[in-house]
Amino acid sequence: MDNRKIVYLSKGLPKTNLHKDETYISGIWKEQCEELFAGFKQISGDQVANPEYHGGAERVVCVYPFEHYEHWESVFGKPLTPSAFGENLTLIGMKEDQVCIGDVFQIGEAVLQVSQGRYPCSTINKRNNNNLLLKKIVETGYTGYFFRVLEEGKITADAQIKKLVSHPEQITVSSIHHLYFHDPSPSVEMIEKIVGIEELAYQWRTYLLDLKEKIEKLPG
Repeated sequence: MDNRKIVYLSKGLPKTNLHKDETYISGIWKEQCEELFAGFKQISGDQVANPEYHGGAERVVCVYPFEHYEHWESVFGKPLTPSAFGENLTLIGMKEDQVCIGDVFQIGEAVLQVSQGRYPCSTINKRNNNNLLLKKIVETGYTGYFFRVLEEGKITADAQIKKLVSHPEQITVSSIHHLYFHDPSPSVEMIEKIVGIEELAYQWRTYLLDLKEKIEKLPG
């Protein structure tokens, strides 16, 4: 696939923000930049405010597909600002149904692996001053996703994106989202297949194992 490319690079530190006369601290407000240095634990100059739910080695680089910007602008009738979802990489040609857990990409000097889909939170609503956005993100599965860093390195705005490894299980980010949020009768076998992927981040493995336990407790 030759159409993969970077639209924006963004990073930022947590700061106090105002939403409807209430303050909140978040790293979701990021600034565009010309390069990022992706380390094993975080991007230089980029941090999260709540490490219990964000960040860590399995969620170093946040990605959001640029194609979705046009969708949201058509739905809500107003343009979005760059890094509207707090992502570090805004990319073309790498939507949630085009990448699989465990896929490996080289972007610039960095070697990155898809670790999990994003579990969206209400801060996205605050960031965009839109109380319907989170609900619509869950409905569509337009969540974005995360990379872990396999090899540290610099990513520049004009860096090429090369796919190095296609994971053999071919479980897309979007398929996991659909199973968890929208499948009326999720299969225990499929859940076991997904959690059996070693490269899946711990957070999503926990969510899916909890779902499996609930299913197994159902009568009949």
